[in-house]
Amino acid sequence: MTQAATNSTPPTEGRNVIAFQGEPGAYSHQACRSYRPQMEALPCRTFEDVIEAVRGGRAELAMLPVENSTYGRVADIHHLLPESGLHIVDEGFVRVRISLLGVPDSKLSDITDAMSHPVLLGQCRGFMRRHGIRGLVGADTAGSALEISRRGEKSLAALAAPLAGEIYGLEELAADIEDRHNNTTRFLIMSRQPDLSRRTNSEGDGMMMTSFVFRVRNIPAALYKAMGGFATNGVNMTKLESYMVDGVFTATQFYADIEGHPEDAHVARALEELDYFTTSLNVLGVYPADPLRARQSVEAE
Repeated sequence: MTQAATNSTPPTEGRNVIAFQGEPGAYSHQACRSYRPQMEALPCRTFEDVIEAVRGGRAELAMLPVENSTYGRVADIHHLLPESGLHIVDEGFVRVRISLLGVPDSKLSDITDAMSHPVLLGQCRGFMRRHGIRGLVGADTAGSALEISRRGEKSLAALAAPLAGEIYGLEELAADIEDRHNNTTRFLIMSRQPDLSRRTNSEGDGMMMTSFVFRVRNIPAALYKAMGGFATNGVNMTKLESYMVDGVFTATQFYADIEGHPEDAHVARALEELDYFTTSLNVLGVYPADPLRARQSVEAE
């Protein structure tokens, strides 16, 4: 079992900076504000650029979305994490609150077209149908808000986070217009250095999470046998996903999240058993569970 590769100490100019993908005002930017409000947020064009900003020292942390409660995992992100050289140090959950944002002095009744990313357009079908608003496809949510601000037309609006309206001088014509009000995105906060020292989250709860990737040995029922150690040792696995490696159907890698710390006796036994049935096992991070995760676990019981 190995930790992801650690790079040398980054330059000091990136200290207190957290990188995210998208334009200012994106939901990833909102996540930065929510979970690292004291840090300067650095917008980047792609997920690869976010990772490189941390690896190269322009940022101290990366904020990366990994899954959404409505649309599942974020495309390509699981391929990037193992090779990033970064370590997960925290997780965060951001409710996707969608606002209809128009230029100053516009009214809801003025709006004929609304621009946003196709995913967000699909989340507001009910509201747009009731108000006779057509959807316009934009590159992303915050970028659509920027475009509407530039055009300055009262008949046009953007579907985006309230933060985008604040940044681009748009007025909130309607709030919380999404069809599903439990829509939530999970983010991972990543650093160049791992942090195995913590045992509680911000509210003093002791639930820890461990994330890792692995490949099983080429023997019959290898995955079934590998998972057996978690059951027999009472370790709760909250996520297990598979994906192809290098476009080869026979090369499969698995991503997993479990509750617990590798130094916990029952977790250590489960990981030791997993290691026996794998050709590679790479721990991506050990971090406190977000308080929302713990509350949802209690509500589900």
